[in-house]
This record gives sequence, structure tokens and C-alpha cells, in this order.
Amino acid sequence: MKKHNFSAGPCVLPQEVLKKASDAVLNFNDLNLSLIEISHRSKDFVEVMDKAQHLVLSLLGLENKGYKALFLQGGASLEFLMVAYNLLEKKAGYIDTGTWSSKAIKEAKNFGEVLILGSSKENGFKNIPTSIEIPDDLDYVHLTSNNTIYGTQFKDFPKTSVPLVCDMSSDIFSRVVDFEQFDLIYAGAQKNMGPAGTTLVVVKEEILGKVSRNIPSMLDYRIHIEKESMYNTPSVFAVYTSMLTLEWLSNLGGIQAIEKINNQKAAALYKELDTNALFIPYADKDSRSKMNVTFTLADDRLTDRFDSMWKHAGINGLHGHRSVGGYRASIYNALEIESVHLLVDLMKELEKQS
Repeated sequence: MKKHNFSAGPCVLPQEVLKKASDAVLNFNDLNLSLIEISHRSKDFVEVMDKAQHLVLSLLGLENKGYKALFLQGGASLEFLMVAYNLLEKKAGYIDTGTWSSKAIKEAKNFGEVLILGSSKENGFKNIPTSIEIPDDLDYVHLTSNNTIYGTQFKDFPKTSVPLVCDMSSDIFSRVVDFEQFDLIYAGAQKNMGPAGTTLVVVKEEILGKVSRNIPSMLDYRIHIEKESMYNTPSVFAVYTSMLTLEWLSNLGGIQAIEKINNQKAAALYKELDTNALFIPYADKDSRSKMNVTFTLADDRLTDRFDSMWKHAGINGLHGHRSVGGYRASIYNALEIESVHLLVDLMKELEKQS
């Protein structure tokens, strides 16, 4: 039976990517050696790293514009720390939209004053804050573009004269955005780009080197740029599989092409949620995520029946995060639209039976 993987992460990946990655583990580039056996400084893997970095900047429209793409480790959780280590001298502004932005705020407070520019905590993080005022004396502004746990997403980004930093772990490469408005973007690979184990950082070089503190080598973006993401041994499998996924996306037609598909998936699922009385969307309508669709049942007595239906149909990873409950359908780039249609059909069937 085919599995329909709605997991919030690690994410569903294209079948052709999984096949190529599997082949490379057995025999990479006809070397009769595994990808995970060869030196990360060998010509074969350096070419992988170079291509991955090129694809990132090309897809984001940031080539020759002063940005560098890095493949690091530690996930977005380490970036919460690294961003502040490298950029926070006196005061930074943060927009609090959920668990991950709250964690980023916690780390930043170790380095300087943190001003909360907006928060939706009192509303259960069901919406994106509006009417955000940004002082011009901040070292940077930080936000999380998409909130996996609560299912909210920025539709537009605040305008500011200070550097704008964005955690795009769960929606990078999923929609057309003017990426030049950001000075630093970071994203754990395991949502839309590849397996867990590597973290993408895209940074404008001119914002670095302005803090007075000494930065440990492993946490200094400038050193990772100088060493071309090879200061320490990179996660070769995660970088290679990310490169394959970026290649797949490029061949598909890039971000513009995948955005159309993602819009269709989200529209189909939200239409059912808005018309089926058995289900209640969690996020406010104007803040809904097109990557993580969160919802609950109107009647908890139907839980066992619905759970049995979707599990029997081969659906995986539909349970909501433990802090919210209910359900979460993560419809990342590689999830096929037929999987969404299957879920919608099951929701319709539950309504008929009730």
C-alpha cells in the first residue's frame, strides 16, 4: 500500500530523490565507494557542495547580490544562538508567533536586550501579529515565516531599515518571495529540502563582523564562509540529498512552479475544512499556513473512527503537535496532490457516516 506522508518533519521527499540518494549510498559517481565513505574534501563531494550552494542562490534569486549559502549543522535550534552571537550588539527586535520564535528569543536574551515587537501568545498563537512598529535603532529584526505547530504563516513581511532575519525552516522554497528583503535566512533541511542533519544559512556578507565580542570559530559565520561550509566535516548525506531535492525543484520549474501546486493543495484542504461541520480549523483564516494545516474535530467522540479511517488508508503523520492536539496535515513541496485529495475524501466520508 502506498503511504501518504503528512509528517511535519522529517519531511516527505520526491521518490526520484530517494532513489538517487539510495544509489549513492551504495555506489557514488561510479567510484565503487559509498557517498558516506568518501572524503568530504574529495573532488566528487566538493562538486556536490558547490552545486548545492549554487542551486540555493539561483532558486532564491540571490546570485551575485552579496549573499553566501552555507550548509551547517545543529538545526534551527543552533541558529537561534548563532544569529544573536553574530549580530546582536545591543538590542534586537523579535516577533513571537509560536514555540520556535519563543526559543529564538530565549537564546538572544543571553547577548543583549530583546524587544518583543509583536506576539500572538494571548490568542494561542492562532494568528500573525499585525501593526508591528519597528524602531530604527535595532541591530536586527527576527521572525519565523511559518509556524509548524500552530499552522500560521506570514503573508507579507514587515518593512524595516534594519537587517531582517528569518527562520524559514518550514516554508523555504515553497512560495515566491522577494528574498532580497532578508539579510539572513536559515532553515533546517528536514521540512522542505532534505533529511535531518544539515541547516541552510543564506547571509548577506556585509552585515557580519560588526559585533565587538569574540565569536567561537564554530559559531562564526565568517569562518564558515571562508571555509566554504567545510570548516568541519559536513553532513555529506544530508547535503547531497538536499542538492538532489533542489535539483528536482529546479527541473520542475523552480519556486514559481511549486507554488502553484502548493496553492492547489492548500485550497483543496481548507475548502473542506470550511464546509465540513465536523472539523474546525485552528488558525485564523487570514493567517493560515499553506504548509501546515492544523485542525480539530468538533466532536471528540469521532476521534477513534477518523483515526482508524486515515490509518487504514495509508496516511502517516497526521496527529497534531502534543501542545495543540487535534490534527496537522503538513503539505510540503514533495507531497503529491493525490494525497491531499485522499484526505479530503476521508473527511467527506466521515461526514456522510455521522
